[in-house]
Amino acid sequence: MTPSPRFIGLMSGTSLDGIDAVLADFAGPQPRTLAHAHQPFAPALRETLLALNTPGDDELHRAALAAADLARACAQAVRALLATAGVDAAGVRAIGAHGQTVRHRPELGYTIQLNAPALLAELSGIDVVADFRSRDIAAGGQGAPLVPAFHAAVFGGPRARAVVNIGGIANVTALPGAGGRSEVIGFDCGPGNVLLDLWAQRHLGQPFDADGSFAASGSVNEALLDDLLADPFFALPPPKSTGRDLFNARWLDARLARHAPPAPADVQATLTALTATGIARAIAGHAADAADVIICGGGARNAALMATLARLCAPRVLRTSDSLGVPAEQVEALAFAWLARAHVEARAGNLPAVTGARGPRVLGALYPR
Repeated sequence: MTPSPRFIGLMSGTSLDGIDAVLADFAGPQPRTLAHAHQPFAPALRETLLALNTPGDDELHRAALAAADLARACAQAVRALLATAGVDAAGVRAIGAHGQTVRHRPELGYTIQLNAPALLAELSGIDVVADFRSRDIAAGGQGAPLVPAFHAAVFGGPRARAVVNIGGIANVTALPGAGGRSEVIGFDCGPGNVLLDLWAQRHLGQPFDADGSFAASGSVNEALLDDLLADPFFALPPPKSTGRDLFNARWLDARLARHAPPAPADVQATLTALTATGIARAIAGHAADAADVIICGGGARNAALMATLARLCAPRVLRTSDSLGVPAEQVEALAFAWLARAHVEARAGNLPAVTGARGPRVLGALYPR
């Protein structure tokens, strides 16, 4: 039988809002999304995953239980996805399951994505490809970001372009145009939504700042913004990657303590400016030839952030990936469906120029159904 061209991608990112799942068909020259589902995290699972981002008691036991709960939530997302598409499990070649990052320390040679791929394969009846990042790290790379290879395949064209994913962490992919540089450049450039969500939860009791309205009600504190941007991470050259190991409540509170207490809305406005400035500086420094900027990830739905980015990136045209046929919230999940396909076909999924690995590597490990 001819193998199915259909793959599922699952992504739960640094924002910890839940699982995005896509069913993609790779029969044509470009992937076609057949269905999308979002599975919110149960509050207890979200709190557990968030707590596991910092050292604590009995971590191994807690992590193992959380990984199994995550696999069950992923299986629910897969069932919803297949029901929406009217496709059964036998019609899917494999699932690409990223897992939930709880530690990312490539400088020490490791990254940890909580996952239980064997359980997911058992529950779904579909082969699962998981553990995408460790092979790149074993080859001396950062293990992140991995989506630039997908960005190049789907969003590349004759003009130079910057693709920006704004999840919990923001990353930039600089795609070359015809006649320019040949290499794709990609790297994490700083916080995306992670600090914005933290502050909204603390002061609004909401998981995020809906449409950026809290930020829009405040004013940027320039002294605080300068202090935040002084972190050495922003000046590091790529390849580089980051996560909650750096940009977290402790990091923010330590810097707030050095200033007269700003109004909460002013802090939210300043954190919005921090995310936008980190992105804009990354584009200016490494994608200066970009004709346009494509935004994907949850940050694409934050009007205040998008307005700030449009101003800082001008005269480049700023638009979301929706305009190119891929809804902003589906891009990362679709990327992991693409990476699962690359694994099954024994093709490299990393870009050494992006991650710093010693060469191209087939990413992931296969867990048969």
